[in-house]
Amino acid sequence: MKKIVSLAAAVALAGVVWGEGLAERSSDVSTSDLATSAVDTAIERGVAYLLSQQAADGHWSDPQMPALTALPVWALCGSGMAERSSAVATQTAIAAGVRFVLSTQRADGGFYVPKPGRGGSGLGNYNTSVCLSSLFVSGQAPTPALLKAREYIASSQLTGDDTLAGGFGYDKASRRRYADLSNTAYALDALHRTAALEELRTDGKKVDVDWDKALAFVEHLMKTEGPDAGGAAYNDRTPQGGTVTNANGTVALRAYGSMTYAAVLSMCHADLDRGDPRVRQALAYCEQHWSVDENPGMGNQGLYYFYDIMARALAASGVREVGGHDWRAELAAKVLSLQRADGSWANANNRFWEADPVLCTSFALLVLELCR
Repeated sequence: MKKIVSLAAAVALAGVVWGEGLAERSSDVSTSDLATSAVDTAIERGVAYLLSQQAADGHWSDPQMPALTALPVWALCGSGMAERSSAVATQTAIAAGVRFVLSTQRADGGFYVPKPGRGGSGLGNYNTSVCLSSLFVSGQAPTPALLKAREYIASSQLTGDDTLAGGFGYDKASRRRYADLSNTAYALDALHRTAALEELRTDGKKVDVDWDKALAFVEHLMKTEGPDAGGAAYNDRTPQGGTVTNANGTVALRAYGSMTYAAVLSMCHADLDRGDPRVRQALAYCEQHWSVDENPGMGNQGLYYFYDIMARALAASGVREVGGHDWRAELAAKVLSLQRADGSWANANNRFWEADPVLCTSFALLVLELCR
């Protein structure tokens, strides 16, 4: 088991220059202060990069994908930069991004750009879930728009009695019945985050999802035995992490890191705490497969998404250590070590769009904000 390190020590290991040794430092400067300063500096550089990449109409990366604008808005809102008296540029960027995202809301409440080739929905569930969380955090969106988005997401939950029931897919309108744990986690996170808005609803019945069905969907994807015990797969049909064949010749989809943390986050939102056997088993998988160097089971595929979902899941569960690892310290150190000279982050592996530095920088900032 690795020795538990402080945030300051972990950042030092990541290559941050600290100056003189700990014993020689002035007594009025703590290692915690120095670590916070390093994280703050990285956040400032990342914010500056995002500001430099925003288009004139307020969007980032791809105007056809509102989530790719919502993520930078979300990251900027949490950075602390907008609260500074001199941060006019950050405040302006957030406001412009919010206006752009709001402009993409459809009559059905979803935030998306229709794409006929995708059943007319344009990844409506994914985009709407990310946009709803971001707009809520910004505090700049009208309540009716947020309530309509909640209606869209809640109505997208699959019903029925198969293994997909209770889950969410990329699209509300789809040519095939489909759900996965990533979209489900985004949807449940957005609905849990904004649940208090329902108290402001004046027209009609309050909106929510069937949390028991959602929990059943998540549980079905968790492995109960073997080397993947406690881990979760993407769904029961798409081998994102590959397959494994047991001694009886049965082929099963492999669990992997980011989906296991997505399961933890979803279970926490379904009001399970870390003492629940299901949560404990998932956290045991995370302990056994602990890493900040890769997405366990996926290597560098979806690495920044992995960092983001890990941080949100562990923060939501109230876990301070995973198998003796101070997750905030080690994760912050790793993310700091990956920042590029221009202040951005990006993945050399473009699966899941992670060659886009705006996407990865937004994820990295959200992670650092949770770590500090």
